[in-house]
Parts: sequence; structure tokens; C-alpha cells
Amino acid sequence: MVTGLQPSKAHSILGRVHRRAVFGRRVRVLAKMLSDQIPAGASLLDIGCGDGSIARVIGDNKLAADEVPLAAIQGIEFAPRGNCQVACTQFDGGSIPFADATFEVCMFVDVLHHVPDSEGIGKLLSEARRVSKRYVLIKDHLSENGLDALTLGFMDWVGNRPHGVVLPYNYQSRRDWEKHFQTAGLKVKEWQTRIPLYPLPFSLLFGRQLHFIGILERIGS
Repeated sequence: MVTGLQPSKAHSILGRVHRRAVFGRRVRVLAKMLSDQIPAGASLLDIGCGDGSIARVIGDNKLAADEVPLAAIQGIEFAPRGNCQVACTQFDGGSIPFADATFEVCMFVDVLHHVPDSEGIGKLLSEARRVSKRYVLIKDHLSENGLDALTLGFMDWVGNRPHGVVLPYNYQSRRDWEKHFQTAGLKVKEWQTRIPLYPLPFSLLFGRQLHFIGILERIGS
């Protein structure tokens, strides 16, 4: 979600520094780790796809590995960008505009902590379960204490505020996530917190176990 506010000059400078120092590595690392969890030939919906760079590299990784390429990659975004690297449809941030079981896999990459309230997180996860045949794949944050929240807030401010992104700082603990998953009819299949997004020494502060990748599967039919 975006606002009409223009970032300050300082925010713009920080945004450029972040893009040069972090963005490229983040795309490469996450695309590799996420693509490893997506079955060959699976259709993929990237919910809150941004500029589509991660979804595009996931497709490239599948081809480079000589796997059957992704049958379809589709993105949806509250405020679609003109430079999106995958096909992108606008949505209202709550209801996913596709029929039940349209995609093999639905994916959220650092999206759900931008939802302003817990009810909204549960609703969006439930929608992802509805349109997914197999898995819901999530990369997001873990906040277990005040230091975690402060660190994540600073990272969010640097990485997103220059783009005018709304920042509710709605970080969840592992226990919170488990409640959301249960509400949405999902259960954890795999869970990873070792995600090498940052080189030393930055990983000591911004890595830790503040990030996770979770593979969720449907409970019941």
C-alpha cells in the first residue's frame, strides 16, 4: 500500500544506498531459497509482488536448473508499478481476484507485516489458501521482543519509506504466526530462519533470527 506523501531528500538518499547495498543480494538470496520450495511446473501467484523482480528470478532459476519452467507466474499488487517484471493485476489488499484453487502455490514476500491489523493478516492468508491448490509460501519477520521490533522498524523505514509505503510496523511473534495459520486453515510444513540476506558484520544486527521462510499446506479439503 502506498500513500501520496513524497519522501524527504534524506529518505531518498537512504533508499538509493539500500538499493545498491542490499536490494540485489536480497533478490538473489530469496529467489533461490523460495524457488527451491516451489515444485517444478507449478503455477505461482505472488501476492504483493512489488516490481516482480523476485518472481522473475524464480522463473529464471527454474530454467537454469533444467526443470520444467513455471507454468504461469502472476502477480497482484495494491498499487501496481509500471515497471513490474511479471504480469500484475491490481487488487484491494484483502480479496484475491481469482477463483478457488487457481494456482499451485501462493507466495507472500515481506507483505503481511504491512497489513495494518491481525484480522487482515488472517483474512489474506485465508484468501491465499482459497486460491492455492497446494502450498502457501511466506517470507516475513519474527519479532519476539522490543529490540527485534526496533530493528525491524528501522529496516522497514530505510527500505520502504522512500517509496511512500505505508508502515504499520505490524510484526508478529512465532506464536502470533501460528495463530494466524490455524485461523486460515494452514499448517507449517517447513520453517527456516537461517536466511543469509546480509554480509558480515551487518548480519549480526539485521540477520539474527528476524526473518523466516515458511512453507504452509492446507488443513483438510
